[in-house]
Amino acid sequence: MFRRSLLAAAAIATIAAAPAMAQVRIGVVGPLTGEYASFGEQMKSGAAQAVEDINKAGGILGQKLVLEVGDDACDPKQAVSVANQMAAKKVKLIAGHFCSGSSIPASKVYGEEGILQISPASTNPAYTEKGGWNTFRVCGRDDQQGKVAGEYLAKHFKGEKIAILHDNSTYGKGLADETQKALHAAGGKEALYTAYTPKEKDYSSLVSRMKDAGISVIYVGGYHTEAGLIVRQAKEQGMKATLVGGDALVTNEFWQISGASGQGTLMTFSPDPRLNKAAAEVVASFKAKKIDPEGYVLYTYAAVQIWADAAKKIKSTDPKKVAAALKASGNWPSVLGPMTFDAKGDPKGSGYVLYIWKNGAYAQM
Repeated sequence: MFRRSLLAAAAIATIAAAPAMAQVRIGVVGPLTGEYASFGEQMKSGAAQAVEDINKAGGILGQKLVLEVGDDACDPKQAVSVANQMAAKKVKLIAGHFCSGSSIPASKVYGEEGILQISPASTNPAYTEKGGWNTFRVCGRDDQQGKVAGEYLAKHFKGEKIAILHDNSTYGKGLADETQKALHAAGGKEALYTAYTPKEKDYSSLVSRMKDAGISVIYVGGYHTEAGLIVRQAKEQGMKATLVGGDALVTNEFWQISGASGQGTLMTFSPDPRLNKAAAEVVASFKAKKIDPEGYVLYTYAAVQIWADAAKKIKSTDPKKVAAALKASGNWPSVLGPMTFDAKGDPKGSGYVLYIWKNGAYAQM
């Protein structure tokens, strides 16, 4: 009896000492608090759905995915802190960050810690131009986006007085500069180029300056919160100017801020992935949960999806091996369509089109 008890105890001890079912940890990091929290929620929703779908299909190499969520509030210092926290959790992939000013410094930590980073939204060229082995993105770049915006301004607003504004952020100023460069190359010229202070509520002095200068087109290199306030306050002062912006306006929160003053606002963004046939089933899953997969929801889903496919193909979740596989092969299937990466980690053939805000919704022109 005593011997049987010892054997039972030994068996229990063996089970207790055995490792739990293997899991693969990945992370999604974006602004879950602060002015740009709507984008963080988009990213969180996209990553969570991707993890759910992958786990339902059997996980990765027989292992379940576990999603770690981090909040950088689009603050560079906080982004580095979160990156170190993610490294301590031994994540294999980061789907993030959102703001270029966060992605760039965080990427250095991830590179040193052996973590692959695929941003769904950081468009500043420096992210991949100065990045390491680990930096990828599934969105386009500001030099591509700015070219489309600048050429459109030159062609469709010829002879009108254009103001180019920016918020001095890595994303905002970078986009404004690229737009200005393309505008000049196309034979156009802005009447005003100036910075504004983000996170303020009153831009009446800036609006008055533009009104006195006879501005009829306002290009904003910055985020939806300030853009919405600027156009609303411009209309309140009697300006009839057209607002033009970038991909940071692709959130329904823009209209909540601008109200009817946002009518006719133009913005550059990639072709709407919600209309992609490859995304139909995933879009239906989101809608069943009462989630509109707007903005960067599907981009974040794609970041996780593509990583998972590469890991399955090479039968390894080793970040450096996955990174090499992503660059070595092409046409990775995704909800954004087939994707191929260049040597820098940028998607080949990504493009931008114009959207217009009407009656509280945006649609491709």
